[in-house]
Amino acid sequence: MHFLEQERLTLAQFLPTLDAQLERIPLLKMESQGNPAIPLFRELGGPGLIIPSYCNGLGATLLQTVRIQRAIASRSPSLAVATTMHHCTVAGLLESITDSSVVDLLKQITQKNLYLSSGFAEGRTGVSFLSSHINVKQTSDGLVLNGSKKPCSLAKSMDFLTASVLIPSATGKAQEFALVIIPSGTPGLECRPFWNTWVLGGAESDELALCDVIVPEELIFNLGEVDALGNLLTKGLLWFQLLISASYLGIVSALVERTLLKEKGSPTERMLLVSEVEGAMAALESAAYSVMQGDISDATFTRILFTRYAVQHTIERVTMGAAELLGGMAFISSNEVAYLLAAARALAFHPPSQSSIAPALDKYLTGKPLVLP
Repeated sequence: MHFLEQERLTLAQFLPTLDAQLERIPLLKMESQGNPAIPLFRELGGPGLIIPSYCNGLGATLLQTVRIQRAIASRSPSLAVATTMHHCTVAGLLESITDSSVVDLLKQITQKNLYLSSGFAEGRTGVSFLSSHINVKQTSDGLVLNGSKKPCSLAKSMDFLTASVLIPSATGKAQEFALVIIPSGTPGLECRPFWNTWVLGGAESDELALCDVIVPEELIFNLGEVDALGNLLTKGLLWFQLLISASYLGIVSALVERTLLKEKGSPTERMLLVSEVEGAMAALESAAYSVMQGDISDATFTRILFTRYAVQHTIERVTMGAAELLGGMAFISSNEVAYLLAAARALAFHPPSQSSIAPALDKYLTGKPLVLP
């Protein structure tokens, strides 16, 4: 058995040559602007990874996708983070599979290997992670949108921007979320530079600005009232927490793999690192299996959040432990160790932050309803 064997075998089952091709590309080349892994993933049919076979997709399950994202991140962190956003959007769309226009879109994605960028939550201090700052005006032709999404992964390579907006409820009781789908060539949609750090620079996380963008009715899909968790928004959130956690676990796994291959530290020290990351992976797999069984209850949602934060803390410990075993010369002689050390810790910046949602989880654990901040 080899470290990451199960994850890489799962990846090979769906995208047979991807791992070998990523292994040949220098890490920092994939982590910079113009990331060659993004067009490679498109070329090999990656955009259709989780789309079912009846829509001509590859049909990977959530559990398989969790493993695949860890495998990809161990080679190219930016590719894993960027494609997580695409897959989560597709997962949300799959909840509306009875809508013929959604079926047509999913078939387009698989036939043409199209990328979806995700204009959903942002980790902004003091603001709900479900909120959108895209202004919406309803007209007889549909919606007119103004605002921006930043950062937005796959901003340069995306074929469609998918975004959540707030619209008046049909019942007049509350606002509802709506999903809008905007083709990349739509007038008023512009990609602007935004990401200035070298960490995860290959994920194309720039700004997508909208100026009087018109979205016709056929590209608007209601998600339900804001306080309702039992809808396709919930599924997208569940997938996001699991896939983004697996991706960052894959990044730290790349550091652990280096300690194994170079036989750094003692066997006991190396096995302590492996036991931590494998324990975190087992928790993600268990949570993924629950979702696959159709459980998207508040209890499952909170369990997945706790799992995500447990993974986050595991990463904090293991990155430092692996870097210490690899030693100062490895840190000095190559930018790769420093890069992986920095990139793995970025899970903490994805919404919802632990500090922002802790009060809601604290109340939920004492029997109160789950109310997202």
